[in-house]
Amino acid sequence: MTTHDEPAGLGPGAPLPVLPEDWERCLAVAAHPDDIEYGTASAVARWTAQGKRVTYLLATRGEAGIDGLHPDAAGPLREAEERAGACEVGVETVEFLDHRDGTVEYGPALRRDIVRSIRRHRPEVLVTGARTVRMIGGMVNQADHRAVGLAALDAARDAGNRWIFPELADEGLEPWGGVRLVCFAGAERPTHGVDVSGEPLERGIASLAAHAEYTKGLGAAAFEPRPFLTWVARQGGPALGVEAAVLFDVYTLAFEGPPPWER
Repeated sequence: MTTHDEPAGLGPGAPLPVLPEDWERCLAVAAHPDDIEYGTASAVARWTAQGKRVTYLLATRGEAGIDGLHPDAAGPLREAEERAGACEVGVETVEFLDHRDGTVEYGPALRRDIVRSIRRHRPEVLVTGARTVRMIGGMVNQADHRAVGLAALDAARDAGNRWIFPELADEGLEPWGGVRLVCFAGAERPTHGVDVSGEPLERGIASLAAHAEYTKGLGAAAFEPRPFLTWVARQGGPALGVEAAVLFDVYTLAFEGPPPWER
């Protein structure tokens, strides 16, 4: 059974629980290069500093993201910037799925690709972007983000069933049902938070700054890494009673200990 544990009385200024950190491996799944860097990377910096292993999985290479640059040139550029940004927060493994930027489709093909990565890396926590139309601050979410977020949630469960995508066994990828938590960044109604005060936030800022050419290509629509990420993290901080925080909407796939109805 999947549960969504939303704290009672959640509202502006209401305290949120801290995201559990009693795990060792995380898979961060995103639609495009730079998606993880808009906040989540600061949490990643905290986790890798604790010795946790975080792997990045990108559905596309972001080739449609720079209006003044042809996709054939933008894709390799954005891939390089993503790898550089990942290094800033201690991530060594970055994988790309080669779905088409701007037209990522939710469905079995995308789920299979994410399942393949889950079975390979065997994460306990999966982090992705908001899968809803409305996201943090009332912003309207982009189509690729919604498709990837929902596919990631479903793939986290699919990965543990050997009869879903049985062809992956031919690749030597045995089922993995060990994903405990699926965490959505940028959600309108977060349920948990991660303290990123100090060094984690600084490293997160450096991670987004690595996307310099992409940011330049956005022109007037671009967000400057330091003021934007500092503002977002400080907006989240009060929910945890800290200076700066990254907030997530968290879904539990596997209970630690007995389920709530047996406690």
